[in-house]
Amino acid sequence: MSLAEQPDRLMTDELQIRVGSVNSPRPIMLCLSHLRWGFVYQRPQHVMSRLAKDYDVIFFEEPIFAHVDEPKFDLSNPLAGLEVVVPVMPMGMDEAHITEFQRSLVDQLLAARLSGDLLLWYLTPMSLSFTDHLHGRVTVFDCMDELSAFRGAPVQLVEMERQLLSRADVVFTGGYSLWEVKRRQHSNAHAVPSSVDLAHFQVAREELPEPSDQAHIGHPRLGFFGVIDERFDIDLIERLARLRPEWQVVLIGPVVKIDPNTLPRLANIHYLGSKEYADLPAYLSGWDVALMPFAINESTRFISPTKTPEYLAGGCPVVSTPIHDVISGYGQGGAVLIASGFEDFIAAVESSLKLKGTRDFIMRADAALDGKSWDKTCAFMKERIECLR
Repeated sequence: MSLAEQPDRLMTDELQIRVGSVNSPRPIMLCLSHLRWGFVYQRPQHVMSRLAKDYDVIFFEEPIFAHVDEPKFDLSNPLAGLEVVVPVMPMGMDEAHITEFQRSLVDQLLAARLSGDLLLWYLTPMSLSFTDHLHGRVTVFDCMDELSAFRGAPVQLVEMERQLLSRADVVFTGGYSLWEVKRRQHSNAHAVPSSVDLAHFQVAREELPEPSDQAHIGHPRLGFFGVIDERFDIDLIERLARLRPEWQVVLIGPVVKIDPNTLPRLANIHYLGSKEYADLPAYLSGWDVALMPFAINESTRFISPTKTPEYLAGGCPVVSTPIHDVISGYGQGGAVLIASGFEDFIAAVESSLKLKGTRDFIMRADAALDGKSWDKTCAFMKERIECLR
């Protein structure tokens, strides 16, 4: 079943009665994540910040390694109802002791906090190595991406995912193409594509004050925000910048898993680094076209980029390489121009430069965004969880 098949009123009267009759402490939602809470603000942050209104969320990150004598952990509370836990390990600590410490830490946290149901939310199957002894009232696998296809993926990830799929009560996928695969592996899988905080990004449709590091950059401006990694087509951006030196390319986001020295350094390519989620609309407001220059490889085969609806909510025309979920979700309706190959990409950008602010484009963008809100998405996820409690 997919999110799109659900009515806007997601909670039935029967479910409301059932949830309202539970006279117990707030459940603990233990979210086991391979992504940092303070990294790029994306699906995990949107989902967990909303679920924290009803559950006590423990966001348990992968370890960091530092010059410390003994393992320890850092705690923080970025918002009400949500606690971030970061294990801190000595440099060179062996895998067995890393696993043992994480298992012990999880047990200590739960012993101190758990008084109601335990709900397990896995963003990575690798966390099973230290949580396979836990038995949650509901176990969720939020399969955002096909992680085994990413650069540097652990060799045991495929087997760990097989084990997690056998334990999970419900599986959510980050897009429809990934759901087509996982629904054949799990009987309770649901396509839950990334959504958008409309109120946050729609302000970019107005002219906002320019951030200081973008104000001096000329027009036309082509922009990208997100992680710059092996999924990013570096060669495409370099060729575009060389062929159209008058086009200014603004790239926002961290560089991960690739050597920064391999990035093209041209006068019309501007690397502005990572930005706070709150600041993204101000940058987006000043762009003429938003780019999704994804390489076509195994790591992008099943992606459903969060930035697609965010760009559109901000009123910015979008040009993308042929990513399956972008084509089916946005390209077929004309909200996003899809370009196969370099020449097509250049032509699509030229066409998109005429679109910003036009009535036709705004209508297509709004039609593509209909029903795509994080509030609706999280209500759907919560309903699936409560049906299993």
